[in-house]
Amino acid sequence: MSTFSYSGSSFYYNNEPIQIISGAIHYFRVLPEYWEDRLLKLKACGFNTVETYVAWNMHEPEKGRFNFEGIADLVRFVEIAGGLGLHVIVRPSPYICAEWEFGGLPAWLLAEPDMRLRCYYKPYLEHVDAYYDELLPKLQPLLCTQGGPIIAMQIENEYGSYGNDKLYLNYMKEALIKRGIDVLLFTSDGPTDDMLQGGMVDGVLATVNFGSRPAQAFAKLREYQPDAPIMCMEFWNGWFDHWREGHHTRPAADVAEVLDEMLGMGASVNFYMFYGGTNFGFYNGANGHTADRYEPTITSYDYDVLLDESGEPTDKYYAVRDVIAKHQPFEAIELPPPAQKKAYGEVTLTGQTSLSASLPRISQPVHSPYPEPMEKLGQDYGFIHYSTIISGPRSKQPLYIQDLHDRALVFLDDELVGVLDRSQPGASIELEVPTGGARLSVLVENMGRVNYGPYIKDCKGITEGVRHGLQFLSDWTIHPLPLSDLSGLVFEPLSSHTEPAFFRGEFTVNEAADTFLSLEGWIKGVVFINGFNLGRYWNVGPQRTLYVPGSLLREGNNEIIIFELHGFAAPKVQFVAEPDLG
Repeated sequence: MSTFSYSGSSFYYNNEPIQIISGAIHYFRVLPEYWEDRLLKLKACGFNTVETYVAWNMHEPEKGRFNFEGIADLVRFVEIAGGLGLHVIVRPSPYICAEWEFGGLPAWLLAEPDMRLRCYYKPYLEHVDAYYDELLPKLQPLLCTQGGPIIAMQIENEYGSYGNDKLYLNYMKEALIKRGIDVLLFTSDGPTDDMLQGGMVDGVLATVNFGSRPAQAFAKLREYQPDAPIMCMEFWNGWFDHWREGHHTRPAADVAEVLDEMLGMGASVNFYMFYGGTNFGFYNGANGHTADRYEPTITSYDYDVLLDESGEPTDKYYAVRDVIAKHQPFEAIELPPPAQKKAYGEVTLTGQTSLSASLPRISQPVHSPYPEPMEKLGQDYGFIHYSTIISGPRSKQPLYIQDLHDRALVFLDDELVGVLDRSQPGASIELEVPTGGARLSVLVENMGRVNYGPYIKDCKGITEGVRHGLQFLSDWTIHPLPLSDLSGLVFEPLSSHTEPAFFRGEFTVNEAADTFLSLEGWIKGVVFINGFNLGRYWNVGPQRTLYVPGSLLREGNNEIIIFELHGFAAPKVQFVAEPDLG
């Protein structure tokens, strides 16, 4: 058994002073086959601690159904870290932000119409309690007080950026304590008056998050907490990317300079991130700081940090290692050899099936007088398809989708008539309906629930209604499309039909290695490799390739399925050896 505590301005591990040098690795953003590699590289860089969030929506995808296997095997991740001699910081808040879908909250919370999030609202707290009753008994034996590697846990996450409900924060504190969590508890917030006032909890260590100007940030923290160690819980040494913008980078020398200053002050630090990884599947989040601004995050979570998306050390890695060695000498560890990268070359897609033909094969229809959002139908991620008949004739009038979340392709009698996007509020499509009427179909994509700020209550699909002119349209047939099971698809030879469709191809691998999928000439969609959802692609940038971990491939025959929304220049893709993040 061990102890981790603080007295005055120092942390102590087993009564010996310790300066925490930690790096964030999210187990849910890297396949389990690579956990040890990433953790070993963290230790070889001079870090003594790894930090991870815990994503509730990974562990309770449906209310009452829990998952702690595969990429969700948090216990194994912590045990591997401990086996390498690393301390572990766990941030198990129900809400984690993290540019992760809905900030880690499960989508099914939004099926309850009066749900209030991140506050002392008893129905919400009952769900948190049920989750903690499953999660925390798995972590309690891994605490340092029980001989494990976990030295600290967080209460909520950057709460001062959201609210100031102290009743709620103290409830979260007691929720951990009464379930046997007896390690150091902490909060983390931005270094401003309002954020610290809103997020701090009596009897709990406060830490701050920032990317630069550490003296200023720690001075503000000391105004509120003068007799405790100073720690940057999130040192933003890189940044994430949205679609439609360039790839963010930060010079290694700048990061090294700020780190040198922090360590020279005796501060502890947690790099956010050490290794970013990938938003596989539909788990990317989005920013929506205002009601009319929506910015979804790309599939890559490269973050321009110490390891790139495929886990290879960057210039920043070596610059940081040199700074750490200057302040805290550590045992030299040989880095694992670089993972093999292969360019498997061009693959031709030979099979095709349209979405319209596939709807009855991969989705059960729901009939409703009005469009329902995903959550009301028990759906979490993916797409949702709505259709109805509009009587005619009707003169040309604007078609509005009221409160669209997030991007819709609109069809009249199977012909695409326009695209509407949440990022362009108030947009409409001029629509004329012929004599005899026409079928109106709307395919809506959930581009990622908002993960930060006041607009996290983010239902998906058509959340209010569809109007032609002033008239709301009724009598809808709805097909949920989570795309979690594509086994019902029936492929035929390629055709020239360009509506949303699934395309299938095969390729042979003699030796499985990491690779990158180039989708040049394709527009927007989702890729599946051997049934695994790699994530989204979109030609608006900055991401032009998808990372394909070698552990997803098998020697011999492999399958690729692409769900393309718009079309392509040629039915071909390329597996290349280098990423392209613009």
